Amino acid sequence: MFNKSKPYDNPSSGLGIPPAPEPTPAATPSPAAAQRAPEPSRPAARSSSLSTLSAGVKYEGNISGAGELQVDGSLKGDIRVVRVTIGEGGSVEGTVHADILEVRGRVSGAIVAKQVKLFATARIEGDITQEQLSIEQGAWFQGRCTQAKRDTPGANMLDAPAEKPAAANKPDKVEAKPAA
Repeated sequence: MFNKSKPYDNPSSGLGIPPAPEPTPAATPSPAAAQRAPEPSRPAARSSSLSTLSAGVKYEGNISGAGELQVDGSLKGDIRVVRVTIGEGGSVEGTVHADILEVRGRVSGAIVAKQVKLFATARIEGDITQEQLSIEQGAWFQGRCTQAKRDTPGANMLDAPAEKPAAANKPDKVEAKPAA
């Protein structure tokens, strides 16, 4: 039933490990391939509709659209987009409307969103109307918080305003300009 012979018995190893195959000329790497540096790891790809307000730049104006916004600079104006991320160095002075809002920086104004996450470095001064709210220890929040579920009065604040028929064919509106 069992065969006690070991096909890879090598008196020098004694472990039954097969010998390494002989290298063939085609399998040896070329000098150019050996000198090539490994490719750096790339971060996970984000949505192609992500716009970034760069750090160190002050913007004034309102921003609206169907994409995503990363705020690392300073913005005076209202935001109405699908997803907003405010970086640690970012600040917004105005109302923020979004489906998903992540705050690591500062917001001075009202927040209306379906899902709000305040990280430990967040500083919020204003009222929050949301369906879901997450606040990490260390975040600072001064204002009122109202949970608006889909079936309650006031939940219509969470929905985007109805588009005018004439504006349906116009591209997304971006009015923010770097401040002098």
